[in-house]
Amino acid sequence: MRMIDLYIQEVTRRLPERSREDIALELRSTIEDMLPNDYTEEDVKSVLEKLGNPAVLASGYLDRPMHMIGPRYFDIYINLLKMILPIAVAISLISFIADSIISYSGEEAVLNVILNAIGSGIWRIFSTGIQVFFWLTVVFAIIERTDRQKSNTPLTACFKEWTPDDLNHIPYIPKEKVIPKVDVFLGLLWTAIWASVYFNASSLLGVYENGNNGLEFVLPTFNQEVLLSYLPLVVIVIGLEIAVSCYKLHKGQWTRKIASFNTVMHGVSSIVFIIIISNNQLFNPAFVTYINDLFSITGDVGIWIYWGAVFTFLLFAAIDIYQGFRKANLKNFK
Repeated sequence: MRMIDLYIQEVTRRLPERSREDIALELRSTIEDMLPNDYTEEDVKSVLEKLGNPAVLASGYLDRPMHMIGPRYFDIYINLLKMILPIAVAISLISFIADSIISYSGEEAVLNVILNAIGSGIWRIFSTGIQVFFWLTVVFAIIERTDRQKSNTPLTACFKEWTPDDLNHIPYIPKEKVIPKVDVFLGLLWTAIWASVYFNASSLLGVYENGNNGLEFVLPTFNQEVLLSYLPLVVIVIGLEIAVSCYKLHKGQWTRKIASFNTVMHGVSSIVFIIIISNNQLFNPAFVTYINDLFSITGDVGIWIYWGAVFTFLLFAAIDIYQGFRKANLKNFK
């Protein structure tokens, strides 16, 4: 009898207090009906094993799941988590980097700024990830508990049960043609970094020397007024880079259309880059003099910088264009 009492106690303690007494009486009656007249301890154990874990039995009385996210919604939950989490982290990180660069005044040591930015960036990623995980889990936990259907059949992304016809809406993407989401987010991150640096070049790019507080900014490389004079062209390049990245994220694989858009983006950015760097007033004269004296260069250092920068920029653009068309032209073997 002690074992029966303990079992009933384990079941009823998980139930609302108002229903415990009635369910205890019902459960005791059920157990006694399942036992023989002269039952032994082994008979009691056998009956309790058939009734199962008290927690599972209690959940049956409560008519609610014991899990946070059940099999019916788990696949949708995981897929949404994989999709939303990187986007949220990328947006958070991009905004943080842009804000850090824009707010940098040049007074604090660069090394300290970088170390603080790394620490804050890691914390921002962790904090954003926790918030996305928490709120998405809460939403699906509510959906799980308000769903009146008792089926455990997993649902598709459209919140419908799977049928073979669903395969007709899924594109076949060869591994070689896949555009990893990480590449897209890194591209957006790079756009945020160079754009932020471009608009604050006079306080970020230049000559640093050891001072009392570490590295101190003493001489800018570029003339900020010249850089800002090309604002409309730079905004067009930024818009194209963001648009191409979003289109890549949407399609998820290399196609000739994406490769063509990628070529247009690189073409426009290359033209804008050459126009800007060709301006004779782009470099700060004091910086050019500093470099000439530092390396004992007798010729015009601007020519070397110009051709080196143009060659490097066009080389990387050509490689990315080639890779895009190469992957887009791969055949889809099924």
